[in-house]
Amino acid sequence: MSLPFFYISEYEGGPSVTLNEESSRHVVQVLRMKLGEAVNLTDGKGKLLTCSITDVHKKHCVVRVNHQNQLPRPIRQVTIALSLIKNANRFEWFVEKATEIGVTAIIPLICERTEKERFRTERMLQICVSAMLQSQQCWLPVLREPVLLADYWQQEREKGQHFIAHCERTEKRELSDLIDNQTAVRSILIGPEGDFSSEEISVALQYQFIPVSLGATRLRTETAGLVAATLLSR
Repeated sequence: MSLPFFYISEYEGGPSVTLNEESSRHVVQVLRMKLGEAVNLTDGKGKLLTCSITDVHKKHCVVRVNHQNQLPRPIRQVTIALSLIKNANRFEWFVEKATEIGVTAIIPLICERTEKERFRTERMLQICVSAMLQSQQCWLPVLREPVLLADYWQQEREKGQHFIAHCERTEKRELSDLIDNQTAVRSILIGPEGDFSSEEISVALQYQFIPVSLGATRLRTETAGLVAATLLSR
């Protein structure tokens, strides 16, 4: 049986770690763990600590660090730049599932047709952490603050494959047919409910974004993001 995973914001070394109140309560009152039982801790930056419980206090449980390891970054560096959508729950769902899949960066976009611009950063970070722990990963995706698409073009991008998924009836190919397995850096732009404007698509092409389709059916924004995350993370 796999060990329970818990998050620590940072680890600066030392023989023991005191868990925060939320994690302590989960260990003691939910899992009902005992002295000597083992847990895993991660800082979301690749560090994995295997520990054993030395104090089962429900507010500040203490664990002894038995082994630590620094795991490498995921081979696939996948960025999903997705428009904010009206239903915050659906965007949260996307963030959770994309984290579980293992994307390395999530960028909320504000496009011409984006209808909602409010973004609860702290809540989204909590969702990322929870999904990372649930899927037993040690790398937390980078979650950016919302950015205007007009400003996104100016951001530096690593060399790799960069795509844009849109619904206009123009020439494009299936994303699954274009992915280069030799290329580790991959990103995709997903528009709002009303799709990207023609001008936005035109600018994307000027910046060498490759137009792609995600299938024969028209997908919701968050569904499109999840399909793209799955394909690009393979």
